[in-house]
Amino acid sequence: MSANIEEDSREDDSSEESDGLEESEPKLKYARMKNSLINIFNKYAAKCIAVHPKFVCLGNNWGMIHMLDHEGIVVLQELKLHSTDVNQISIDSNGDFIASCSDDGRVCIRGLYSSDNNQDLKKENCKVKSVAIDPNYYKPGSGRRFITGDEQLMLYEKSFLVKLKSSVLCKAQGSVHNIKWNGQFVAWADNLGVWVFDIDARRSLGLIRWPRHPEALPENYRCNICWKDSSTFLVGWVNSVRICQIRKKTAQEIAVDRDKPEYIVDLVSSFETDFYISGIGPLDDHLVILGYSKERDDDGKSAQRPSMYVIEPLTTSFVELRKDSLSLRGYQHLKCNDYSLECLIEENNFFIVSPKDVIRATPYDADDRIQWLMEHKKYEVAMEAVAQTEGHQACRFTPLQVGQAYLNHLLEQEEFEQAGQLCQKILGTEKRLWEEEVFKFARIHQLRAVSPYLPRGDHRLSSTIYEMVLYEFLILDAKGFLNVLKEWSPDLYNVKTITAALCEHCIQNEADTKLLEALAILYSHDKQYDKALAVYLKLKNVGLFDLIREHNLYDVIHNMIEDLVKLDEEQAIALFLETPKQQNKSNIGKKLDKTEKSLPVPPHIVVDKLGKNQRFQYLYLDALDRKDAKGEGQKYHGLLVKLYADMAREKLLPLLHRSGHYPINEALDICKSRNYHNETVYLLGRIGNFKEALNLIIKELGDIEQAINFCKEHHDMELWEDLISYSLPRADFITFLLQRIGTYVDPRILVQRIQCGMEIPGLKNSLVKLMHDYSLQVSVQEGCKKILSSDYFNLHDRLVKNQQRGILIDDDQICGKCARPITIKDASRVCNVVVFFCKHSFHEGCAESMACKLP
Repeated sequence: MSANIEEDSREDDSSEESDGLEESEPKLKYARMKNSLINIFNKYAAKCIAVHPKFVCLGNNWGMIHMLDHEGIVVLQELKLHSTDVNQISIDSNGDFIASCSDDGRVCIRGLYSSDNNQDLKKENCKVKSVAIDPNYYKPGSGRRFITGDEQLMLYEKSFLVKLKSSVLCKAQGSVHNIKWNGQFVAWADNLGVWVFDIDARRSLGLIRWPRHPEALPENYRCNICWKDSSTFLVGWVNSVRICQIRKKTAQEIAVDRDKPEYIVDLVSSFETDFYISGIGPLDDHLVILGYSKERDDDGKSAQRPSMYVIEPLTTSFVELRKDSLSLRGYQHLKCNDYSLECLIEENNFFIVSPKDVIRATPYDADDRIQWLMEHKKYEVAMEAVAQTEGHQACRFTPLQVGQAYLNHLLEQEEFEQAGQLCQKILGTEKRLWEEEVFKFARIHQLRAVSPYLPRGDHRLSSTIYEMVLYEFLILDAKGFLNVLKEWSPDLYNVKTITAALCEHCIQNEADTKLLEALAILYSHDKQYDKALAVYLKLKNVGLFDLIREHNLYDVIHNMIEDLVKLDEEQAIALFLETPKQQNKSNIGKKLDKTEKSLPVPPHIVVDKLGKNQRFQYLYLDALDRKDAKGEGQKYHGLLVKLYADMAREKLLPLLHRSGHYPINEALDICKSRNYHNETVYLLGRIGNFKEALNLIIKELGDIEQAINFCKEHHDMELWEDLISYSLPRADFITFLLQRIGTYVDPRILVQRIQCGMEIPGLKNSLVKLMHDYSLQVSVQEGCKKILSSDYFNLHDRLVKNQQRGILIDDDQICGKCARPITIKDASRVCNVVVFFCKHSFHEGCAESMACKLP
């Protein structure tokens, strides 16, 4: 990926093209530091850099140090400290002092605000490649320490007696390449690898040995060391990366060897890259590496652009998250050591230095990320990103701005359905915004895509908007037009306007069933229910039943009753018999017929309208009878008898049994004409023509059991005699009678009339059963007689005892004739009292007879 770096107008602004893969989201943004640096680079070349939250120190090839702010503006006069290249600059943690070294053998300490603790050190015949100042150098009593590196690692500090005391910390293998001091620990590198030294304990914690390859020896490349925090440091050297962590040893580890340091260095991650490393630094949980390609450019002579890599380190490998190719001046002729990278960890700022350029890299903030996502058409991610920033930090983008840009993109890509959904998400209840965006859909004839998402609640748009949508559906999508009419409330648009447009469209074009149904809906919205029902009937659409129920149109349908039944028998009949939602207020308080209160359409109207169709009458009256058999339904039982006889004989006999609201003679004629014998027998029994009924059972049905039950039901001796007479010619009937009539008729009557010599199957068993039944009957009668006798005497004794009880007469009782108190306290008027067992009391003179005549 190519980084967008602001270039000087004199430089080529071209950058390496993307490799064709989908571009990953950038982590860093880049800006070339200009201002005072422009004049500096016109004269000098940068050799090293050191950064602090307050300022930047840039060392050049003429031994001078430039003090700049983070925008490249000079803040202090340049320091002329060396006669040749400045190799390294180190700044204390407070930003009060800087240390620098050079190939001229000089090491200089300079106070930026005071010269009291300035130091100048000159090493003869020695090139000082690295220097590190104590982070606490600014503190009084800190010893004003600093470390230099040449062929050995030297510590310099002030003491009470000696102006500057030096100590050799370590001998180097070759020369010291780099020194980084953090707290009590110093990480430094020589030709063997990277060492870690504990300043407080004055002990080395060990060596991280570096791999050596003949084609890329470590001493030929700068070792890049960066402290991530107080205990973790990063090393990038040649093409190898190490992440190391310093920790205290456990008690068990100390016990093994008490002579070794109490701290130990653990290797957290180790891996190799396919490029040379010019700088390394931390970015949250990731790493930032300034890489130099091992391959030459297409011409085979020029170097490729350096690249800034953002990677996720693993234990023995890494994941590349982003690669940015950088356009630095003169990169074609630069080598790996010509580049360097310094990190301002507190602010996640990175300074990339080449001889003629300084580029500042900073993490993408919310605005940068959103802008990049929008530029690369990643609007969905941009929507999520702007939603996360809303209300938390100042952002120049709003959800509406991003959403509208996304909406325009979707319309350009003809993703109309997705654009419609987005409108609902970003526009909310803003009427003006909705109408502006809807007109965009209207211009490209895609109002249908946004129609499901238009506000239809409390925050509605202008009725013109909804009418525009409906008109587009009408012209382009008849089915959609119908569905929208069903879904939308008629309050959203002018019903008459849409109705007129639909009628005009139907005149100019052939109207299909969907448009006719839509017309019916519009008529119902306009309360032209007769027209709506007529259209529904024409379409044979069962939706008219819901329309009738919803608007209580029962009075309107009297002339279309038969048509409704033809359309849907079940729904139509249910409609005629159901209870309407509301009753007419004018009927409140009136004494209405029960059926008039409960049925929306009077039954006599339905029966009359269905008179030409016997089957429809049968279906309706059958349903009416099931719903209201004892009310309005019984009025039509006479007609229902005929209908049942023709269409549902199985329902006829139950109706004859349970109802008395039909003309029996007509019913009898109907049953006789159709030879319905069971029904005829029942009706003959009802009119008292038992003999004919019994004759029909015997001769037509031949069912002796039914004949016996018939005689039992009516308990007429003449019927029994007739039954015996009918049965005498048939031996099987006689057998059945002998077994069944013993408890109802004197069996001698039957036995004596049996013709002598007649062969009767099972006669013996039948006679045994007959005698057993007769004996059982006699036994039952004798038992009943004994029970009755016992009950008689028991009840008689109870009556006698009750009559022998005393009857209480108190002062409250009055005479049943004169109505005076029954007891008289005046001795001159005292008389006898007559008390009957019915508890009525009389004065003796008032009791005219010995019987109580009171009720």
